Amino acid sequence: MKQLVIFDWDGTLMDSTGRIVECLCLAADDTGLPALATEHARSIIGLGLPEAIRTLYPGIDSDDAEQMRQHYARHFIAAEAVPSRLFPGVRELLDELSDSGVTMAVATGKSRKGLDRVWRGSDLGGYFAASRCADESRSKPHPAMVNELLAQLNKAPHQALVVGDTSFDLEMANNAGVESVAMTWGAHPRELLAQYSPRMVLDDIRGILPLLKMSEMT
Repeated sequence: MKQLVIFDWDGTLMDSTGRIVECLCLAADDTGLPALATEHARSIIGLGLPEAIRTLYPGIDSDDAEQMRQHYARHFIAAEAVPSRLFPGVRELLDELSDSGVTMAVATGKSRKGLDRVWRGSDLGGYFAASRCADESRSKPHPAMVNELLAQLNKAPHQALVVGDTSFDLEMANNAGVESVAMTWGAHPRELLAQYSPRMVLDDIRGILPLLKMSEMT
């Protein structure tokens, strides 16, 4: 049974995929880059922002990449004046896991400032024993974020479960030797997620409960 759940954030716990796509498209336009198709923009969600920009625009020069980063941050911060909502059942799941003693952590493509900003605007940060962001570790699908969280929380790979909505989340888990669960309500389609051999592909996040150590629950 699993004792540690490492959640991705955007597209897994929080319904922010559409907002990310919109802000990427606006930032590309502000920078004077070729227009982004929606599906192209969705395809890179999960990467750190610098890696995402370089993937969307191979060969982009450093000045344009930095301009796009700044424009994206400006648009996203403005949009978050109305916070993105949690997906259905997420709050209840976090409460249940917290009450049961299951350890929770976050591994996200957001920056540290971005994750902290979300947590300041909500009461969500208290659920998580640790977190790693793309600008303080290696971007997904490199296993560094998972490996660092395992070391910090003194857990072995077989005790952990990664929950994500993109191929980058699942590949990161595979690279770290950790089992994963894929959520279908985020950025990447079911068919792509299934290629990375997750333990489950779920439409309801509470489907992870049978995999977890819930011995303290009544």
